[in-house]
Amino acid sequence: MSKLKSTLFLALILTTSSQYGQHTDQINSNRPGETMSAYSVGKSVIQIETGFYSIHENHRLLGYDANGYGLDAALRWGMFKEKLEVIADIQYQNADYTTIYSDVNKSAFKQTILGAKYLIFDPFKNYEKKINVYSWNANHKFNWHQLIPAVSLFAGANFTMADNPYSFSPYADISPKVMLITQNHLGDGSWVFVTNIIADYISTDFPSYGYVVTLTKGINNKWSGFVENQGYKSDFYSDAIIRGGAAYLINNNMQIDASVSTSLKDTPSIFYGGIGFSWRYDDKYQEVRMDADEAKSSKKAIRRAKKTKRG
Repeated sequence: MSKLKSTLFLALILTTSSQYGQHTDQINSNRPGETMSAYSVGKSVIQIETGFYSIHENHRLLGYDANGYGLDAALRWGMFKEKLEVIADIQYQNADYTTIYSDVNKSAFKQTILGAKYLIFDPFKNYEKKINVYSWNANHKFNWHQLIPAVSLFAGANFTMADNPYSFSPYADISPKVMLITQNHLGDGSWVFVTNIIADYISTDFPSYGYVVTLTKGINNKWSGFVENQGYKSDFYSDAIIRGGAAYLINNNMQIDASVSTSLKDTPSIFYGGIGFSWRYDDKYQEVRMDADEAKSSKKAIRRAKKTKRG
């Protein structure tokens, strides 16, 4: 009998639902993949994600080889609300493009983006997973709720300087970028599947449309690995990229990573190799939490107030 009481007590603890902010105990970085996660870093949290990569390109038709390096950095800042995140994302690249007739160096900011992301739907909000203390099979059967994704929207702008060698236009320009983001936590939560649907350079003569899908697996409490597929298409440039890599958690607020990328076409063929670092500052974060009993009391108070108002 005492064993049954202990089991029931444990079940009550496990089934107590709470509402938390999006801040996690450990840093949740978008690196080393290219997808943007649906969840923000948390209100008042600042996160920096940066990396270095080398690049090699070969274009079969145009007959050029390119070798160089790049730096990328993203600043993520949780502002005003728990679901809102402001993002600044820049990428600088320096590469030498060589043909039998010429040798040209391209050195410039390949990408400069400023925008904001907002979580519009969280499948875990007010969700309570029931624990069956009498059935192991019932507790370990497939949970269909995990197929419902978290959904976010990103809206921002590209800032392109004049005479940028990586731009299709010689003029300075500001163009919109929007993105639909979904995220699923699968299995025991160690699998994460993220999808980004992207519309970029919308107001220009060469708008670009694409997608990125990433599957990440938490191997243990320190290591995680990922595979990713990215595709984009425009009249200026189209490609499909495959990526893979791993990340290592140094502590709750620091992570290092490494990845490789290759294209599926040879016009041009592309190979990247990179390493990165992510750091989070969350000393000013205040936990947003409401226990199940408090949530129920609040709902009852609201219902009583509505009845009183109607009366």
